[in-house]
Amino acid sequence: MAEELNDDPVEGQQSNPGADIEMGEGDEAGASAGAGNNGAELAFPEGGEIEPRTSYISYLTSPVVTLLVGTGENETLLTAHQALLTQSPWFLEACAAFTDDGSPRQVDLAGEELDAVGCFLEFLYTGNYFPRKLPGQRILEPDPSIPAVDETGEQLLKHARVYTLAEKFGVEKLRSLASSKIHCVNSTAKGEIAYARYIYQFTSKEDTTVRAPVANFWATRSHTLRAEAEEEFRSLCLEFPQFGYDVLTRVLDEKLKRERNDKLHPGSASGRKRARHSNV
Repeated sequence: MAEELNDDPVEGQQSNPGADIEMGEGDEAGASAGAGNNGAELAFPEGGEIEPRTSYISYLTSPVVTLLVGTGENETLLTAHQALLTQSPWFLEACAAFTDDGSPRQVDLAGEELDAVGCFLEFLYTGNYFPRKLPGQRILEPDPSIPAVDETGEQLLKHARVYTLAEKFGVEKLRSLASSKIHCVNSTAKGEIAYARYIYQFTSKEDTTVRAPVANFWATRSHTLRAEAEEEFRSLCLEFPQFGYDVLTRVLDEKLKRERNDKLHPGSASGRKRARHSNV
């Protein structure tokens, strides 16, 4: 993910590059042979050429692209540097149609949500978006403007929208980052239902990255959380039968697993055992 940095030294690299290195006679001869190559640059292993680093200034001096986000009264104009936008395959294709004749460089994002596009741009410029994950913890940095518990699902939806936008634009690091932040949100049953509805509406059936955790969550907690939002849960199952199927499949798989375990260890369980229902 974008916030993760690899501080491990490169394999085979000296841990103290500034230290003196003792050379034997053979090493010294080899060094002399290399130095005697008409002053030419040191030879690199085949295929080991180092690609030139792209400076941040080159991004900032690239053409500015206007993004039209939303429609009608909610339409908002944003701008971003083309060299940063084209890190996305989707924008690379969109910007390929631009010409240098002075005509506007404009991309229409009428169907996108403003906050999600803002998070996308923030990620392009900084490598992350607010709120950031606290290092080494499964917690997001505090935001006084939002409640500690996500009652409506809006905090979950924020990261879910970033996730689907990153998938559309082909930015895998942002997609993974948004997915990891979803698991840092403390929400209620109604908030989880709002999030599940979005996931099953805007992601593909094959996308197990976010769909599987949703189904697992409800398979293990539906007997307690359903009481908090029974009507919403029922509506979700009717609206998205795949959600109900995924949850039921996991419930039955877990039941089968327990039955097999009881057969292997008959003395560890009573002959008839029912799940205890919480009043929470």
